[in-house]
Amino acid sequence: MASTVTTSAAKRPGYGQLLRTPGALSFLLPGFLARQPFAMLTIGIVLLVQHTTGSYGSAGAVAAVTGVSMALFAPQSGKLADRFGQRAVLVPGVLIHTAAVATLVTLALAGAPMWALMLAAVPSGASVPQIGPMVRARWAAKLDGNPLMPTAAAWESVTDEFTFVVGPVLATALCTGVHPAAGLIAEAVLTLVGGLFFAAQRATQPAFGAIAAAASEPPVSALSVPGVRVLAIAFLGIGSVFGGMQVSLTAFSEEIGNPGVNGVLYGVFAAGNMLAGIACGAIAWKIGPRRRLILGYIGLTIAASLLWSVHSALLLGALGLVVGLCIAPALITGYTIVETLVPASARTEAFTWLTGAVALGQAAAVTVAGRLADAHGASAGFLVPMAGTALALATLVTLRSRLAPQASGRIAARGIGHRVPVTVD
Repeated sequence: MASTVTTSAAKRPGYGQLLRTPGALSFLLPGFLARQPFAMLTIGIVLLVQHTTGSYGSAGAVAAVTGVSMALFAPQSGKLADRFGQRAVLVPGVLIHTAAVATLVTLALAGAPMWALMLAAVPSGASVPQIGPMVRARWAAKLDGNPLMPTAAAWESVTDEFTFVVGPVLATALCTGVHPAAGLIAEAVLTLVGGLFFAAQRATQPAFGAIAAAASEPPVSALSVPGVRVLAIAFLGIGSVFGGMQVSLTAFSEEIGNPGVNGVLYGVFAAGNMLAGIACGAIAWKIGPRRRLILGYIGLTIAASLLWSVHSALLLGALGLVVGLCIAPALITGYTIVETLVPASARTEAFTWLTGAVALGQAAAVTVAGRLADAHGASAGFLVPMAGTALALATLVTLRSRLAPQASGRIAARGIGHRVPVTVD
């Protein structure tokens, strides 16, 4: 029966088959709700701090501290989840995050100095719940060796991008239409409620603690795998697109005298990502993931390199859509590859390294793009995605051989006797 299901999945790798995976909906629905506030944090900080200080550079700096903090602490959160279970990490994490964001909002509205805002930004970023990596780890545990895993990666990318469609638009609408702090307040409340709901789904969380002991090997750090480090650099470039777009689109909207169009432009960009993700998951690919990653990244780099030259809202929306269409294949394929590189005992950590790399790239891009937008206008801020993707592409092409999984080592690390072969080229 198992071989029949696997063969069928290989012939028809689709979302319908994926969603019929036993137990999938029990963690998909709570996970969908819990990750919605994720994309609201950075844009909420940018809009609030820019309102209270009048500077995109200051707003970008505070948002960058949050992103760096998340990037540094997210892998540790993933490592703890692999060792002690996702619930043990999530419950205290969402409580800390809610308190930290409330503190940041209070300080910003009180006109606190920059050092105080940056200090409050540290726990706000460090405590961001890593719902996406945790859901991906649950998929990996359910689909170990199943050809539906790339479809699951595509599904998660679509879910992430839906978040990036809804989150910035919602945060912008709340900040501009209700109160400058409303976006961050909503983010904190949604994180608390959604995080606790997801943590309550204990039956589907991956096994923890005993995995490494069962393999009779010491725990493996995901970052010790060369391919994970290469993918992290590639995801830094993707983060530079997200961060550069957020700040530069905000500055562009202000320049043309229509701040409300910011959420629409960013939503179009994220919608392109989501649409490409849907298509990627529905296609039975005949080329390997490593080649798909490089081709997708080439397209992303070319599209991102044109952003600085566009001065029309309509054209910028169209080009933003193209950039979004190019991001999804790179993200999906990267997550698919990393699952073949690391043992089960380091899955959540590996996924959080990639998520953290996006956050770190986003943080650096927000800071640099903010300074450039302050000094030279929105067009200069769009140079950041161009530089970030070009550097990441060069690294990816140079070190692409490190993305090939070591089949024998992986099987030993997982403690299994069989696995569907992975095509990497």
